[in-house]
Amino acid sequence: MKNAPAPRVLLVEDHCETRRVLRLYLEEKGFEVLEARRGDDGLDLATRRCPDVVLLDLMLPGMDGWTVCRRLRETSRVPILLLSARTLEEDRIQGFDLGADDYVCKPFSPREVVRRVQALWRRVRPVVDSRSWRVGELEMDLDSRSLRVAGRPVPLTATEFRILESLMRQPLRVFSRDQLVDGMSRRFDGNLRTVDAHVGNLRRKLAAAGVQDHYVHTVVGFGYRLTRP
Repeated sequence: MKNAPAPRVLLVEDHCETRRVLRLYLEEKGFEVLEARRGDDGLDLATRRCPDVVLLDLMLPGMDGWTVCRRLRETSRVPILLLSARTLEEDRIQGFDLGADDYVCKPFSPREVVRRVQALWRRVRPVVDSRSWRVGELEMDLDSRSLRVAGRPVPLTATEFRILESLMRQPLRVFSRDQLVDGMSRRFDGNLRTVDAHVGNLRRKLAAAGVQDHYVHTVVGFGYRLTRP
């Protein structure tokens, strides 16, 4: 089985030294780190690069962190950890109401922030062993190239398998059609709308296998993501 890609953290923080220190600590633990100092740039990066966790300062130029958090939650379930010098209970409650998953007050320990990022990542990453990926009722065996749903085998075409493999490797991440094509067969015909047809077939097979909730969700205007039931 090939190694999974490094989990990607988006760090949106306008203080250069804070970004530098957090980047060093995160990279030491194996994270890929994207950086933005403005809120609007951070939102753009989150849309284009699909991070696995977002570290978001509240007081930012361009667009404040409250707005970035709210806008992210309109299209994504990516875990968000807010960083702020605002320590009032009302501020923390507002952050959680906007959809944040965690809140850390400044000044903070970089080691603690990294531990919190790791905890958020563990909640959404697929369960992996030497031969399979598992998300909810879906279990994919990479050696035999097979899928089981709630213990029952579900036959997939090679293209359907590759699409689902990409989604299961990073649950909650939004994949564009272009990104899904990268993991498909070299014989792909080049029409991105063909991806929609394969996803539709995949959904029907999962539904026929008894999955009550849709695992594969459409993100309007961008692509698809795999969500937990």
